[in-house]
Amino acid sequence: MNDNATPFSGSQNAAGTAATPRSRAALLKRLADVVCLPASRINAFERGMTADLLVEMLRDAAPLEREKVARRLANLAEMPGTLVRLLLRDEVLVARALLENSPNLSDADLIHCLYNTSQEHRRLIAQRRGVSEVVADALVDMDEPAIIETLLRNDLVRFSHQGLENVVATTRDNPNLIPLLLRRPEMRPSHAYVMFWWSDAEARRTILQRFAVSREILQDAVGDVFPLASSEGWQDPLSRKALQFIERRQRNRAAIAKSPYDSLEDAIAAAQNGLTRETAEEISYLSGLKPMTGAKIFTDPGGEPLAILCKATGLPRAAVRALWRGLRRPETDSSGAVTPGLDRVLTVYDTIAVDRAQTVLRYWNWSLSSAMTPALLKAIREGDEAAVDEYSVPQRAAMLALSRDFGR
Repeated sequence: MNDNATPFSGSQNAAGTAATPRSRAALLKRLADVVCLPASRINAFERGMTADLLVEMLRDAAPLEREKVARRLANLAEMPGTLVRLLLRDEVLVARALLENSPNLSDADLIHCLYNTSQEHRRLIAQRRGVSEVVADALVDMDEPAIIETLLRNDLVRFSHQGLENVVATTRDNPNLIPLLLRRPEMRPSHAYVMFWWSDAEARRTILQRFAVSREILQDAVGDVFPLASSEGWQDPLSRKALQFIERRQRNRAAIAKSPYDSLEDAIAAAQNGLTRETAEEISYLSGLKPMTGAKIFTDPGGEPLAILCKATGLPRAAVRALWRGLRRPETDSSGAVTPGLDRVLTVYDTIAVDRAQTVLRYWNWSLSSAMTPALLKAIREGDEAAVDEYSVPQRAAMLALSRDFGR
């Protein structure tokens, strides 16, 4: 049903304010009164019969008459289904009386309403107290940024994990939603780290301050598992991947033996004269990253990931400048002052702790590389987000972060 659709076709004038016969007004009031009688006064069959009669009258009644009935029924604990759906599908003047004032509308009735009415109806639903996960998911599925914004501003809305992931995806084309989303208590690091890639500087600062968590509690909890896994030769791929995420060491010592550079510092020094693809891959390997993760970091226009990389791997502050120079980005302006972009990136380096930087970096590497499978790569290239339930959390993060990169 389109935004102007209505199930009513009464004979009132264009303004819907034709004079109502006194008998009709009295009858509508009496029927509404009967429907609202307590269960001790009327049984379900009598209530249903009265509701059916009221529905037939309301179909040809004027909007103001239907609004009066809707207001009368708003506080009713159990409204007959045919009656409530008729009024919810009515024009906003009528439906508002229920959507704003009735706390007893079922999720089924609200979902039926949002799929069959106007955007204004959906806005009123998004503003209701205690919007459930299933209703919020349905509203998000309508893909209307204005409605999603209303949901995010409503502190009493409950989002499902999948619904929140859908909102995260929406923020790619609607960056104004990002600050609102970052305020939500349902947000998890898995959501924030992937949204980081298309966030502005202010949102990135918020993400790093709020979600760059320490892994100390995990390190303390599984400290005795590392020697156990080592004694088994790291044969179990599941435990190996998890322990790689938790361990304190970031650099890949084994990569030194295969690298043309003596150390990560040596590779950074070479990169400042011009970062080539080969040097970028070597820096990635030496930093314990896959080349895909490194490519995402080095091509990021904001530059903050460079600071995360350097801090997580124990590189000095000068390494940030070296990489910045190697990417041919301006270090100073005409007055000789540090450019705002480099200054912002250096501030990130100065303010984030090593352990927290490692958490961010490893999550990026986990989601952007180790989670990759041929099926996921195919889904990213084809934009197959409909099959999202088939993928794990890091795989879905990779799909969100890389889908447009593959489309270039």
